Amino acid sequence: MANIISKFKNLNSTDFKIGDSALKKKLNRLLKEIEFDLNKKRNVFQTFNKDYKINTKILNKFKKFKFIIIIGMGGSTLGAEAIYSFLKSKIKKDIYFLNNLEINKLKEISNKKIINKSLFIIISKSGETLETLSLVNSFQKGVFKQSNSIIITENKKNSLKLFAEERKILVIDHKRYIGGRYSVLSEVGMIPAFLMGLKVNDFKKKILKFLKNNSSLLRQNVLDLSKINLTKNYRSVVFLSYSPELNEFANWCQQLISESLGKKGKGLMPILSVAPKDHHSMLQLYLDGPKDKVFYILSLEKSDNRLIKNLFKKKDKIFRKKGINKIILAQKNALIQNFNDLKIPYREITLKNIKESSIGEIFSYFIVETFLVGKLMNINPFDQPAVEKVKQITQNKLLKN
Repeated sequence: MANIISKFKNLNSTDFKIGDSALKKKLNRLLKEIEFDLNKKRNVFQTFNKDYKINTKILNKFKKFKFIIIIGMGGSTLGAEAIYSFLKSKIKKDIYFLNNLEINKLKEISNKKIINKSLFIIISKSGETLETLSLVNSFQKGVFKQSNSIIITENKKNSLKLFAEERKILVIDHKRYIGGRYSVLSEVGMIPAFLMGLKVNDFKKKILKFLKNNSSLLRQNVLDLSKINLTKNYRSVVFLSYSPELNEFANWCQQLISESLGKKGKGLMPILSVAPKDHHSMLQLYLDGPKDKVFYILSLEKSDNRLIKNLFKKKDKIFRKKGINKIILAQKNALIQNFNDLKIPYREITLKNIKESSIGEIFSYFIVETFLVGKLMNINPFDQPAVEKVKQITQNKLLKN
């Protein structure tokens, strides 16, 4: 069963002062330019192809580790975190992510006394990411060794590469033409996935078919998203996640959308909202507050064989022969009914099963969609100039002190 991504519903065409014809012409040209020639070198879409091979033979000696500590920032870890969260039921190892400068988290891992039993995967495209280098420096000298560490970075003389050479640590090449937030299906996401015990080839085996089958949907959604982003009527896109397995995927999308489309005064603020919990905190605002938000409703279809017991006589009809998932589904459908009644724009993203191919399809779809929307907005979806400016100022301040 294939994943389902719906068209946007309840979009009011009068909100848009932008005509379709110019955008359609540009989109047609872009689709022809992409040509999805996955054999073409130096193409970010090359990672969708099952022929984009990861050299797993050099990784076999690391499969023995039951604990994995992944160190990196942003796109270096968000994809692997989304994979781990979605496929956790299939993973028999304990995975820890060091993705921020959190002293308490470092202490927590140290207190678990797993450091000497852990595989370390250190990821930074530039090899100079300040936070990543700081985290590495936070461990005792001698922790990172040839026998327990892997570094993924560009093939150039950067700090991480030199660090690895000094200690004879395995270095995996981070392709220069694949940006961090687009790298989940490259070595950056697939090496951690392989060492988690997952089937790396399965992530990509249905991607091309899925994109082909959803090409008309992709085209329409790209046009709608471009108009949503270019109008001033919408400020935020809210990811309403009804499955905890998809929360980290929403965080991955948050970076993808923010860094790719948030430029030149344009872009929507992506927000993760966990449901049904947020029905009791945020829903009043969503339904009765400013109509400046677009909603993505994320869910995962699950079989629900475990019935919950009813201890409340007054609720017998509500709980009878019901499971938790059926209750959540009723809450989701109730929200959708309200959205339709109030003409609040939304679309649904429903994953049909917990498989590598299922998350692989959704990764690829959002990457292509975001790239195309950026191009229609006349911005570069691959750079992040404002971020680079802050990095430089930070470095200058540290050099002065």
